[in-house]
Amino acid sequence: QVQLVESGGELVQAGGSLRLSCTASGGTFYRMGWFRQAPGKEREFVASIRGSSGPTSYGDSVKGRFTISRDNAKNTIYLQMNSLKFEDTAVYSCAASAVIIGDWAYWGQGTQVTVSS
Repeated sequence: QVQLVESGGELVQAGGSLRLSCTASGGTFYRMGWFRQAPGKEREFVASIRGSSGPTSYGDSVKGRFTISRDNAKNTIYLQMNSLKFEDTAVYSCAASAVIIGDWAYWGQGTQVTVSS
């Protein structure tokens, strides 16, 4: 059974940093990524990573501030978030796929990130 478990979300002040983690079990995933959803808004792509160490891709709103990385030995991906803004407040969810393109087959439950202004 595939499981994706996120952690690291918390309340942080604007301008601060936070690192999210997502640990996968029950499968091998070529592509993993992060999405977020704020109240009243659609889910938004944040970042993804392919293969063991890249390439990576980022949503326009987080480019230059967020960094996705992967530790294959731990089956874990990370999202380092710097220079956080109020508008980064959302539930951040991890996603995984065994294929190069197409829908994300597996999702985590999400972790809440709240940025205070």
